[in-house]
Amino acid sequence: MPNYAILHEKPECLYEDYERKSELHRQTHYCPGCGHGIVHKLLAEAITDLGIQDRTILISPVGCSVFAYFYFDVGNIQVAHGRAAAVATAVKRAHPHAIVISYQGDGDLAAIGSAEILHCANRGENITTIFVNNAIYGMTGGQMAPTTLLGQKTTTSPTGRDFHHDGAPMKVGEMLSALDGPTYIERVSLGNVKHIMAARKAIRKALETQIAGLGFSLVEFLSPCPTIWKLDPVDAQKHVHDVMEKSFPLGVKCDRTAERTAPPEPAPMTRLTELPRILRLPSTEPTPPHLSEEPLDWRIRVAGFGGQGVLLLGQLLAEAGMDAGLHVSWLPSYGPEMRSGTSNCHVRLCSGEIDSPVVSRPNALLALNEPSLRKFIASVEPGGVVIYNGDSIPADCARHDLRVVAQPFAEIADSLGSAKALNIVMLGAFLSLSHALPDSPIEGALKRLVKSDRWLELDRRALAVGRERVPAEEFVHA
Repeated sequence: MPNYAILHEKPECLYEDYERKSELHRQTHYCPGCGHGIVHKLLAEAITDLGIQDRTILISPVGCSVFAYFYFDVGNIQVAHGRAAAVATAVKRAHPHAIVISYQGDGDLAAIGSAEILHCANRGENITTIFVNNAIYGMTGGQMAPTTLLGQKTTTSPTGRDFHHDGAPMKVGEMLSALDGPTYIERVSLGNVKHIMAARKAIRKALETQIAGLGFSLVEFLSPCPTIWKLDPVDAQKHVHDVMEKSFPLGVKCDRTAERTAPPEPAPMTRLTELPRILRLPSTEPTPPHLSEEPLDWRIRVAGFGGQGVLLLGQLLAEAGMDAGLHVSWLPSYGPEMRSGTSNCHVRLCSGEIDSPVVSRPNALLALNEPSLRKFIASVEPGGVVIYNGDSIPADCARHDLRVVAQPFAEIADSLGSAKALNIVMLGAFLSLSHALPDSPIEGALKRLVKSDRWLELDRRALAVGRERVPAEEFVHA
């Protein structure tokens, strides 16, 4: 046996190899002297020592620490800029027994994410936030951050931050501590070894606060950024101690751990099948045999220009499906233009529960114009239905594994009195081909959604003509 004892080693919750770059699998991506490496080490030691690795979820930001998921062997979620506190809230509420840690820099947390962290702290969410403050935007080129010091030169404050023009540095710890929600907030520093050891204790206390269920905790780290500050690592660390700590006083900003208690265990979530039906009672008409003979799952994409009635067509399907006793969803998507912008919607009609309202792989496409056909036809699953407002499917869009009908539905609607009834003619065609819904729920949905007697009568005729013009046997394979 070797005559030595291991006094220090890599924490278990850090990966043995960092696979972001295969040729540098023992190195992080951080610059020499960057504070993130130290913070990662302190956090990893705390997670390992507290025995919470198997239930920890780390929320990493946009910024220099964006690749945290390459280093921490825990649950990892990488989120959009500034949104770590919001995502951490959702994760903690969905998994209350997880240890949820959001990790953010000053540009991420104090600028674009200021609203998220403010309300998260005010609600007292039982998460832990690691806030790395180096007083500048590091990854994007050295712009002034909310925490940039007065007089500090950056790419966007080349003569130095000016109080009258730019305001004072934001003191996040003090600001959040003024709220009643937070339980524990402390500002620490990486300016020397003594302060780093104090930071080690702070991060443990923050995690212990969450483990005990006492509420929101945050540790703010004053951290060096040698590359953007244009200082060597030693001088950068000295700058943290000599300069930053004067503007951002260290210490505990609030500690309410002695007065807080853990909330009671949350009640079990109600299953969807146990929820009361609160929308609209199903039709009294007996369910048609074709709805009960086998499971039904229509995943429908309706697409066209704004003003063509795309969303109404989808809404009619959803409303009628609800009246027929089906599970339904309707999800609209449209551009900013009122007319001629893109418009489409996702519709689900299911005999069972719906897992997602998003229709990424439709088995039915109703394309009201050629751009929409070209955009979505490739996504239709083999054997699916395509109904197209046009004389024929363009040759370069042809698919021989689909059931396709192409007719000039707009011209048909125009002959009835208005081209605006195009959507209802296509609805009639789809119902004739698919047998997705019986007549009575469709009539009921039309009465509710079409308020004008003139348009209601026109739509009834359009629906009937659509059914007649495209009988079920007239499928054409494109």
